[in-house]
Amino acid sequence: MKTFTLGQDKEQALQLIPDRKIKVVRLGNTKICVSRIGDSFYAFETQCPHRKAELQQGVVTSFGEIVCPLHEYRFDMKTGDVKSGSCGELLTYKVELTGDGLKIYV
Repeated sequence: MKTFTLGQDKEQALQLIPDRKIKVVRLGNTKICVSRIGDSFYAFETQCPHRKAELQQGVVTSFGEIVCPLHEYRFDMKTGDVKSGSCGELLTYKVELTGDGLKIYV
């Protein structure tokens, strides 16, 4: 497992990822989506496990879910659990907001 850091401190990490927006970042050879609600950050795969729709175009709910833009399947952004729909779980990554920035473990 590799660790990547976004930003140089907590405030910069908060500025890099706007609240309830989704950004795609490349960490080494892996592209992932990063989102946040308040101070809670989430990292997950870029495509829906169902039909490979681009989750960057999805909607982040106030319940910590990402809604797929294609069939409106809902996934828990922290655990990857399917909340609505019938497909496999979403691959998620561990994140940690520190004084040195947002650490993402891939």
